[in-house]
Amino acid sequence: MNNIDSINATEVEVEGFNGLKVVLIDDSKTIRQSAKALLERAGCDVVTASDGFESLAKIVEHQPDIIFIDITMPRLDGFQTCALIKQNSRFGHIPIVMLTSKDGLFDRARSKLVGAEQYITKPFTQEELLEVLGRCTR
Repeated sequence: MNNIDSINATEVEVEGFNGLKVVLIDDSKTIRQSAKALLERAGCDVVTASDGFESLAKIVEHQPDIIFIDITMPRLDGFQTCALIKQNSRFGHIPIVMLTSKDGLFDRARSKLVGAEQYITKPFTQEELLEVLGRCTR
């Protein structure tokens, strides 16, 4: 069983992030559903988007406390989306976590250059996701 399956199989109720507003951007429906379920169990209010363009309107509307962005997406990739958010004076303060299956040094460095605070590789565990959430929001 991979880590994403273990997220779906986890029945443990996790609390501690009640009311935290999250925007989760990933072109994979499976990742969006799994991560959303996990974050909601932790008490978060989660809004999802399937690409960077779709996410921009949702960020304006929902005013999130943290944003998770997949790097590899069609139309507007994660690096471009992160850079746009960070360059905006209204949203540049929001912590951004890159979610990706890429674990190379180049992608990690580029994530920092565009302003991401953290980087998580897929598949991720429940513990990894919540640890990063805590680091970025407390």
